Amino acid sequence: MKQSGMVGKSIAKFSPVGFSAYKTPSLILKSEMAIKSPVPATWKIKPVFFLRDGKAGASINLTGNISLYGGGEVTGPLLRNGQTIKLWNTDSGAYGADGGSRLYQTHPWVMGVRDNGTAFGIIFDSSWKAELTTNSDKIEYRSEGALFNVYVIDRQSPQEVLKGLAELTGTIDLPPLWALGYHQCRFSYASEDKVRTIANTFRQKNIPCDAIWMDIDYMEGYRVFTFNKKNFPDPATLNKDLHIKGFKTIYMIDPGVKVDTGYAVYKSGSANDVWVKQPDGKEYHGKVWPGDCVFPDFTMPRTRTWWANLYKDFMGTGIDGIWNDMNEPAINDNHFSTELRLGTMPYNTPHRGGDKLPPGTHLLYHNAYGRFMVEASRKGIVAANPQKRPFVLTRANLLGGQRFAATWTGDNLADPKFMKLSVPMSLTLGISGQPFSGPDIGGFLENTSGELWAQWIGFGNLLPFARGHACAGTNDKEPWAFGTAIEKTSRIALERRYRLLPYMYTLFQQAHKTGIPVMLPVFFDDVKDAELRNEEQAFLLGERLLVVPSFAKNPALPKGIWENLKLIDGEEDDEHQAKLLIKGGSIIPAGKVVQNTTQQSLKPLTLYVCLNKNNQASGTLYWDAGEGWGFKEGKFSLLNFGAKAVNNKVQVKLISKVGRYNMSNVTSNVKVVVVKDGKTYEATGDVTKGIVIKLL
Repeated sequence: MKQSGMVGKSIAKFSPVGFSAYKTPSLILKSEMAIKSPVPATWKIKPVFFLRDGKAGASINLTGNISLYGGGEVTGPLLRNGQTIKLWNTDSGAYGADGGSRLYQTHPWVMGVRDNGTAFGIIFDSSWKAELTTNSDKIEYRSEGALFNVYVIDRQSPQEVLKGLAELTGTIDLPPLWALGYHQCRFSYASEDKVRTIANTFRQKNIPCDAIWMDIDYMEGYRVFTFNKKNFPDPATLNKDLHIKGFKTIYMIDPGVKVDTGYAVYKSGSANDVWVKQPDGKEYHGKVWPGDCVFPDFTMPRTRTWWANLYKDFMGTGIDGIWNDMNEPAINDNHFSTELRLGTMPYNTPHRGGDKLPPGTHLLYHNAYGRFMVEASRKGIVAANPQKRPFVLTRANLLGGQRFAATWTGDNLADPKFMKLSVPMSLTLGISGQPFSGPDIGGFLENTSGELWAQWIGFGNLLPFARGHACAGTNDKEPWAFGTAIEKTSRIALERRYRLLPYMYTLFQQAHKTGIPVMLPVFFDDVKDAELRNEEQAFLLGERLLVVPSFAKNPALPKGIWENLKLIDGEEDDEHQAKLLIKGGSIIPAGKVVQNTTQQSLKPLTLYVCLNKNNQASGTLYWDAGEGWGFKEGKFSLLNFGAKAVNNKVQVKLISKVGRYNMSNVTSNVKVVVVKDGKTYEATGDVTKGIVIKLL
C-alpha cells in the first residue's frame, strides 16, 4: 500500500504498490486535486490491498462503534452494518435479482459515522464487477478485475464528508425549475390523443403538474429517435400545444439500435463504426424491444460525439427532457419468451476505448455503460438547446454520474413494502452523491389500490424527484384514477409540494454548490444521538423541515423545538398526508399554489418562522429565472432572512442579498407566518424594511 498523499483537506489517496497488475482507469472521479502533502502517520483509516486469483480487492478494519451508510442504489435498511451488495448494474424488476442485492446502479462508496459524530467516507475507485460488504468491524471490497486506488475522507461530520465526496466526484448541475414539479408517466400513453387527454384532465381538475412523459410506444417499431407515424404523427405540434398548457415533455431513448439496413440511425452508426463488436470483430447483437439490436461503444470518444449529434433534430421538435432507460445495458437473450431471461453482454465482449480510456472487456466497462451514455446524451441536449438547462433521467449509472443525470429507483412494485423502502433508497442515493432521485409513486408493476396511492403520494410529493408511473397492463395511476376522495388527497399533496418549491429550489442550489443532499436522514440533525442512527421512516427535507409519512410507526425523531407546518386548507384532516414539522430557529420560504412552474409563484412570498430557544430564526431563499444559464453570470438572488423576538413582538427582516436578479417586486410584499406553541401569527409588509408580528 502506498500512501499517496493528501488530496484537498482531510482526503487521502491510497494506491496499491508491489503488484505488477494493471491499475483500473478512474471512471468515477471528476478530477483528482493536486497532492498537497503525505498522509499523516496518525491517519487511522487505511486500506489493505490484496489479490486473490488475480482479482483485486481492498479491506479496511474498523474499531469502535461505527454506523455505516452508503452503497448508492440499494434495498434493505438505511443503516448498512452487516450488509453485502453486488456491484453489477442489473435490470431487476421488483428488485428480484439476487433478492435486491444488485440493482441498476453502482456506487462503491461507504460512509461511517462514529459515536462522537465525526465521520469518514471511502471511495473504491473501480468500475469492475464487485461485491461490497460492510460489517461493523470490517469493510471489504472484492472486485473481479485489476487494482485500483482508494480515497478516504475523514472529517468532523457527515455533512463535511459529503462535501468531500463532491470535491472528488462533482455535484449535480442546477436543474431547471420545472424539473422539480410533478411528473406524470405511463408505459405507455399510446397516442397523441391520449397525451392530450391526460394534460387536459390535470388542468380541468386543477391538479398541479409540470411534465408528461413518453415511453417507448411513441417510437416507430421501438426504433430510437423516430416517431410512430400513426399514433404520434406530429410531435412538434403536440409538444407546442403542451407547452401552451404549461407542460414540458420528456421522451425515452434506449441504447439498443435496431438492426435494420433501412433505418437511418443504424446506417449512420455502421458508417461511423461505433457499434460494440464481438471478440471476432463482428457486430455484437442482442435482443431488446425492437428485436435484434446493436449497441454504441460509448468508451470511444467518436461514439459519444456521434450519439450526441443524434439529438439535434430530435430535440428540435420541442422536446424538453430525455429519459435514458435499459442502459445497464439490459439485453434479453430470449426477450419475447414467457419466462424473461434478463442479462447483458458476455463478460469478454471488448470495448475499444480511446483518449484516456484503455481497451477493456465488458467486465470492466459494464457498470460505466449508462454513465457514458448519459454523458453523451447530456452533451447532445445542451448542443441542441444551448440556452436551456438540460434534464436527463437515467436508470443505470456509476458513482459520480450525478454530474450528468437524475435517477429514479427503477421498476418497483405496487406494494406497501416498496412504498416504505423508497425512503431509505432515496436517502442512501443522496448520501452517495445523487441528490436528485425518487421512486415511481404508487408502484410501477402490478395494480395499485387507492389506499396505497394515497399513502404514497402523501409523502412521495416531498421527495426530490416526484413522478407517478405505471406499467403496461396495470390499472390507471393518475391522481384522479381512484375516486374523488383520493383525488382530493392527491391535489392537496401536490399543492403542498408546489408551495414548497421555493424552499426545494434553494436546497437544489445548495446541493449544486456543496454536494449536501436535498433529502437527509434524521440523524443529520443530531449526529451524536444514537437513537436516530437507523431511523428510515421519517426524513429531513433540508435541515429545516421534518417529514413524517402517514405509514410511519413510532419513528425516532430529533429532539428540540419542532412545530407543525400547515400549508394547504384541509391537509390536517387528511390522514394520508405526511406530517410536516418546521425546526426551531428556521425561516422557510414558500410560494402560492400554482398549476405549473410557468406561473408566478412568489406573489406573494410567504416566510414561515419558527423561533429557537433564544427567540431567533434565520433562513435563505435562492431564486433565478428557473431556466437558462444567467445564474452563472450573477443573474440570481440569494436572500438571507433573520427573525428576532423582543417583548412579545417578532421582527422579520431581509439581512442580506447577493446577486443581480431583481426581487424588489417580491420583497416589497411578503407574508410572514410565525408558528409558536401550535398557534400562528401573521403580518404582511416590506421585508427589506422589517415586518413586525405581535404574539398574543
